[in-house]
Amino acid sequence: MEIVSFGETCLRLRGKEGVVVADAYPRIVGPTGRGLTGDIVTYSHPDGQATLGLAASDAKSKRRSTARSEAQRVPTSLESAFVLDSPGEYEVHQVLITGVRTFRDEQQGAERGFNTCFVYELDGLHIAHLGDLGHVLDESALGEIGQVDVICVPVGGSLPAARAAEVVTQLGGNVIVPMPLDGAGGDPAELQRFLHEMSVQHGEPAPKLSLTPSSMPSETTVVLLEPRGRS
Repeated sequence: MEIVSFGETCLRLRGKEGVVVADAYPRIVGPTGRGLTGDIVTYSHPDGQATLGLAASDAKSKRRSTARSEAQRVPTSLESAFVLDSPGEYEVHQVLITGVRTFRDEQQGAERGFNTCFVYELDGLHIAHLGDLGHVLDESALGEIGQVDVICVPVGGSLPAARAAEVVTQLGGNVIVPMPLDGAGGDPAELQRFLHEMSVQHGEPAPKLSLTPSSMPSETTVVLLEPRGRS
């Protein structure tokens, strides 16, 4: 399983079962997507429109039809992908995906609207992409997310460093991928604060992260990813 960053919360996860792209917002990857392709694309919230997610479906059953709000804009390179932007349990291209309703603030969405955390099962690993989460998780959300191996956590924005580290502790994954939101109005210093909270030093970002169940580290490891440049 391979993870590549395209900036902020936009990641591409490539597994044997398929390719998942998370949060491919046109403002990050451009309206054409810069050639970014995938079998499945998930969106944690309507970009820049905090209230539009209020109408999203809360379906809990498995389904194969596209779960997509009319407000979601998809780059042209991903128009053929299966789009998910709502909570529920899905199986697409043999990839098992769980979407969990959360919020983009600490006021249950009153300020910035809903967020959907997605958990993907790829190559025998469980990867949690927390989107634009804005609060620590309650017991209900933790139960729905379940045990994960990799945590992709936003840092900055509505989730400052200390809160991001607290969420990581709640979930207990072995590999942590910070998603700095300095490009979305956040503070670039938050990443440094997060690394301090996690007791790691700021190392050189890697172009990609490759993992298998047998190569998972035994201790918590933070991996910084270098976003792929715009073309």
